[in-house]
Amino acid sequence: MALSYIPPIRDMQFVLHEMYGAVDALAQLPPYAELDRDTFNAVLEEAGKFAAEVVAPTNAVGDLQGCTLDVASHSVKTPDGFKEAYRQYIEAGWPALAADPAYGGQGLPFVLNQSCYEMLNSANQAWTMYPGLSHGAYEALHAHGSDALKQRYLPKLTSGEWTGTMCLTEPHCGTDLGLLRTKAEPQADGSYRITGNKIFISAGEHDLAENIVHLVLARLPDAPAGSKGISLFVVSKFRLNDDGSLGERNPVFCTGLEHKMGIHGNATAQLAFDGAIGHLVGEPHRGLAAMFVMMNGARLGVGNQSLGLTEIAFQNALAYAKERLQMRSLSGPKAPEQPADPIIVHPDVRHQLLAAKAWAEGGRMLGSYCGLLLDQARSHPDEAARVAAAAQLALLTPVVKAFLTDNGLAATIGCQQVFGGHGYIHETGMEQLVRDARINLIYEGTNAVQALDLLGRKVMGDQGKALTQFGKTIAGWAADYAREPKMAEFLLPLQDLGERLTELTQAIAAKAQRNPEEIGVAAVDYLRVVGHLSFGWLWARAAQVAQAAIAAGSTDPFYSAKLETARFYFARLLPEVETAFRRLQANSASLMKTSHALA
Repeated sequence: MALSYIPPIRDMQFVLHEMYGAVDALAQLPPYAELDRDTFNAVLEEAGKFAAEVVAPTNAVGDLQGCTLDVASHSVKTPDGFKEAYRQYIEAGWPALAADPAYGGQGLPFVLNQSCYEMLNSANQAWTMYPGLSHGAYEALHAHGSDALKQRYLPKLTSGEWTGTMCLTEPHCGTDLGLLRTKAEPQADGSYRITGNKIFISAGEHDLAENIVHLVLARLPDAPAGSKGISLFVVSKFRLNDDGSLGERNPVFCTGLEHKMGIHGNATAQLAFDGAIGHLVGEPHRGLAAMFVMMNGARLGVGNQSLGLTEIAFQNALAYAKERLQMRSLSGPKAPEQPADPIIVHPDVRHQLLAAKAWAEGGRMLGSYCGLLLDQARSHPDEAARVAAAAQLALLTPVVKAFLTDNGLAATIGCQQVFGGHGYIHETGMEQLVRDARINLIYEGTNAVQALDLLGRKVMGDQGKALTQFGKTIAGWAADYAREPKMAEFLLPLQDLGERLTELTQAIAAKAQRNPEEIGVAAVDYLRVVGHLSFGWLWARAAQVAQAAIAAGSTDPFYSAKLETARFYFARLLPEVETAFRRLQANSASLMKTSHALA
């Protein structure tokens, strides 16, 4: 019994068209003024077919085979089928979907690209990380590269002929990049020789493409200590000739592959830079700011990875629960013609399934909302609108990364539980989803780091302005439906949560003035509360759209299902905030004054 996958096109269309009016919203942005719904839907349909028919069949074999390093040549072979799937990917033009037409791209919006990537992540996260990281390298060079670097690298990254990586982590430092030691020595011709070691480099070496473009953080000889002394360099696997063709091998080699819990099909490489020729991207000592273009996009992408895994886990657990017979319903037989009832009649099974469904559909709403914000922040003709969209996106980016990945792991474990013992063995594919999902809580800064970013930088750092504006956005929407009796079950708890979050934020700020540790103590629970505020608002919006459709005469069970899932979320998932509030009220001494307990 292998995993099956049906692209959730109908739900994507509900979110993008019925909830957000994405095509009309994008029409206000000059690059997308001509985009129509038919084009939008056609891209989703074709991406779904590609994910399900071409990429999904590589998932199980990729997990089983993993990647293989030839130590003598420093070359890596990817699992069977990966290279052929990637060849079809670039031949179909998928890498160019949201890239700049100036470099061969199709110029479609980020939010549409993210929807396509969700389906690829469901099909095979390990495979999807190869083109996903390439798009991140493209974004960093597009934002900060010189014209000469853009002309040399972006067309090939856009076409997918070359792939990209981000090289940050070193053996002695992860998130604290101020500790990195990789050196960059200036050369007479304006290039630099990069020397150092990087670890945990996803897609760092492979056989899918003819060249790999590494974005590398390193220090110049005159660099100040700490994060203010980091510069960004582009280092090609092969040096480029004057005409742009590939020349001699650059001395950057894969010295090892990590033996990982999951995502076996992606080559997580140890890379040694032994005087490799590179070129400066952006300004000296400003590399971290330039790399954050890639890192912030990657945070949205990692949330999207867990969304994809949540969706496929739910689909397979639901199908299994409808077929697997086990015991009788507590209220009497539901399938009297069978020797036992299907397990979907049992309360805990239903809870696991509905939780996964609510996390997946809520994650799709939040991810798509942030995708639209990114498109608006880049392309809105009004500067004030661009600034407002960017501020809200910055606030929500750590929420997308941490909340969706926390929920994704919980959902894949819950769906594995639905399978019982069959979920623990390899053949069903469910245990792979759990293993693959686990890394997403660690990638791009652990979820605790995301929580610190949210509370310390995004909320306290601007005195709560962005959070207040987000609250006003929610309150303004809620006011439009306050007189609708059927919306009370959603709006009242949402309003209550918003008011309590405001009080909580003020209380944490007051405590943090006396003891800065309070930020760290509160951060993880605080992010969960903000995540639920976001999901609560979006599930209320989904419920409103569904109710309106039903009131207009629709008999499509899709809308009834949406309402039922919204009610489940408000009744059984949202109450998690009560535990978070209780913990946030506790004295920090119970955590920080524990020298004997942790001796």
